[in-house]
Amino acid sequence: MSNTALIAGVGMLKFVKPSQSESYGAMGAEAARLALADAGIDYTDVKQAYAGFVMGDTCSGQAALYRIGLTGIPIINVNNACASGSTALFLARQAIQSGMHDVILALGFEQMTAGALASDTTREPTTAMLDETMRRIQGWDANVPQAALYFGGAGRDYLDKYHASAELFGQVSVKARAHAGRNPYALFTTPLTLEEVMQSPPLYGPLTRLMACPPTCGAAAVVLVSDRYAREKGLSGTVRIAGQSMVTDLPSSFGETDMVNAVGSQMTRRAAAAAYEEAGLGPQDAQVVELHDCFSTNEVICYEALGLCGEGEATKFVADRANTYGGKIVTNPSGGLLSKGHPLGATGLAQITELTWHLRGTAGERQVEGARVAIQHNFGLGGAGVVSILVAD
Repeated sequence: MSNTALIAGVGMLKFVKPSQSESYGAMGAEAARLALADAGIDYTDVKQAYAGFVMGDTCSGQAALYRIGLTGIPIINVNNACASGSTALFLARQAIQSGMHDVILALGFEQMTAGALASDTTREPTTAMLDETMRRIQGWDANVPQAALYFGGAGRDYLDKYHASAELFGQVSVKARAHAGRNPYALFTTPLTLEEVMQSPPLYGPLTRLMACPPTCGAAAVVLVSDRYAREKGLSGTVRIAGQSMVTDLPSSFGETDMVNAVGSQMTRRAAAAAYEEAGLGPQDAQVVELHDCFSTNEVICYEALGLCGEGEATKFVADRANTYGGKIVTNPSGGLLSKGHPLGATGLAQITELTWHLRGTAGERQVEGARVAIQHNFGLGGAGVVSILVAD
């Protein structure tokens, strides 16, 4: 595979509460229109599309894209848990790299229902092996949402291993809201204090309600082109996907005695290592990262799994404000899932959209100055982890 895949256009809708959303078809179509307009490319030039979602109907991708046009192109529907949007991009990139086509659309959307964090999230595909692992390590509490059991358990085990305080996770939520205050696409922008986070209703282990992402509906899309096509058409503002890797569960997901690897830490490590190697870059080269903070515990775990800090060093990393503006690497300048919400299929492509804006220098008040290299991380239980390295082209 010798062709380079470039991001030519991106688009996303502001995520909204379930009661306020349009249909997934309408949201998906609008996100695709925005990405195409951003690229300056007509839908008739798109040769293939991948649509990521979790809770939609059969052929949901067609339901969205038929609103734009009936061109007869292959539309491939992708369901890979919370990593569905990034998986759509992963497949689109492969199609570009192979030389099959020069213009591919990756689309992600989700229309969630009220109370999704407590109910629909538990429908996220998980293997029987993963459930058995959780039961073996910590037991099962039918009164707690399944995702909170996983990530709350992982947070508890992290604190036990490194003798850290639960306020570490609270500080991540405070930072997320501070960043979201600069983002017109964020759902929750009201600043939080550490006290408010720590005293919010408990979920499981060290987790409180304000350490969890809210359920939202939304859509995002990315137009990929080959470098040859970009040169021929004189496209500007493109962003190169310099490295990308997707990894599924490893033996460590099921054989450990704590929950940290059960929620994908080792998957993330392997995906990050492969993506860095392909890009010829490392975490030290990046200025900005959008990572999968479905719970603040997962953000902390990912600091180390992505190599942003060393093993057991997250407490110092956060205390030093290395994860925000003026620090080592700005983490989730969008406010992350914690502030934007998590419409499952849209999340990965929304992360790519945010990072593309930073690499173009068009992210407004939240712009990371001098951003040239970005890291994206998107994860789904069941499982799949995707890491992408983006470089300003």
